[in-house]
Amino acid sequence: MKKAADRGLAEQQAAAVLTERQIKSLPVDPIALASAAGIVVQAMPSSNAGASGMLLFTGNSFGILYATHIDSDGFKNFSVAHELGHYFLPGHPDALFPNGSGEHRSRAGVMSSDPYEAEADHFAAALLMPDPYFTSALRRFKEDGLAAVEHLRDLCRTSTIATAIRYAERATVPVAVIASTGQRIDFAFLSKAMQDFQIQWPRKGAPIPGGTLTEAFNREPANITDGRRETGFTTMRDWFGFRRDVALCEEVLGLGQGYGKTLTVLTSDTFADDDVEDEDLEESWRVKWR
Repeated sequence: MKKAADRGLAEQQAAAVLTERQIKSLPVDPIALASAAGIVVQAMPSSNAGASGMLLFTGNSFGILYATHIDSDGFKNFSVAHELGHYFLPGHPDALFPNGSGEHRSRAGVMSSDPYEAEADHFAAALLMPDPYFTSALRRFKEDGLAAVEHLRDLCRTSTIATAIRYAERATVPVAVIASTGQRIDFAFLSKAMQDFQIQWPRKGAPIPGGTLTEAFNREPANITDGRRETGFTTMRDWFGFRRDVALCEEVLGLGQGYGKTLTVLTSDTFADDDVEDEDLEESWRVKWR
């Protein structure tokens, strides 16, 4: 029977590592954690862009190599934390090194269908953005949307995409974070308040809805490679085919040449159980963002 990814186990193991090392604040330094476990961490050549990191095992010794083709401390930290997941999670070393030694190449943060890679991603997110510290920082910050993502990213020293996913999972307002490449959606995460609208969840490989800011933004490759950003307005009808034109703020950020992706953050100050006319919703957003 094929193994299924166990997110709960991965997050519990990350919490256990933090407890053992008595880490009670942000940011968490994964390289220091590796060093404390006797694991040597080194950079890979920037020409090696096929992996985010590697876990090496020889004899009784482990080592971690992290990618440098993306110039981001957050990407480096998440990649190292991902490899630590393979090291700390039960069953991973045996599965990845059936011959007792070798090297394992990873692509962290790509929403892999491989259960071991998915568990390592969950471990990395829980290790670097642990509750209650992450959620407490989110509650103290007075803005939502991309500003919140970037604030938490800088605080936790994590990648933009990983932070955006964690933000959507912990936000109390209606939020959707969507990663795209070209005119296709890579993945989407919706906050509980956004899911309450019972909208159609954007699926991997689906086209970006026509007429949206993200669709126009992605038609210019320099927007992505140069890390440009734009903000505009849209509706749930435009993005999700919702029956009402509930207003959304659409923030779009190019993630640079190394990633080649776009991050879209959709937010609303309207909740599913609000009884407000569509025209009033749109006007409230115009006033708020004027």
